[in-house]
Parts: sequence; structure tokens; C-alpha cells
Amino acid sequence: MGGESLLVFLVVGIIAGWLAGLIMSGGGFGLIGDLVVGVVGAFLSGWLIRPHLNIDLGNMWVNDIVFALIGAIILIFVLRLFKRA
Repeated sequence: MGGESLLVFLVVGIIAGWLAGLIMSGGGFGLIGDLVVGVVGAFLSGWLIRPHLNIDLGNMWVNDIVFALIGAIILIFVLRLFKRA
């Protein structure tokens, strides 16, 4: 993985985590928290969701952010379920 790919992955993770934080709780988790939620969400989405949907939204950045956002929202939802239990 090149430096540029890592930078893109981190930027997508930050954006997706920040958006997921806004959607799910009305605020983000700070830079590091947004990064972690976004990156883990992107990983989950790429592993569980993306291979089964085969959806292309046109732009690579848009695809990556949308799927990472979906994964991050699912991650936050699951974490909240465990927090309540």
C-alpha cells in the first residue's frame, strides 16, 4: 500500500466517521474517534456489504465514502446495542 493510498483511506475514514457521528448522535467523536469509527466502518462495509451489492455511484471517492458511512453507521448502532446491555 502506497503512501497516497493510505492517505486516501484515512481521509475517507475521517469523513465517513464524522458523518456517521452526526447522523447517529448529533455530533462527532473528535478527530481520532471519527477516524477509528470511519476506518473500521469502511473495513466492515468492504468486507460484508460491498461485495454483495455491486453498486457503482460513479466517482471512486463517492463510492468509498458512502460505503464507509454505511459501515460506520452499522458499527455505531451495534456498539450502542452492546452499551445498553
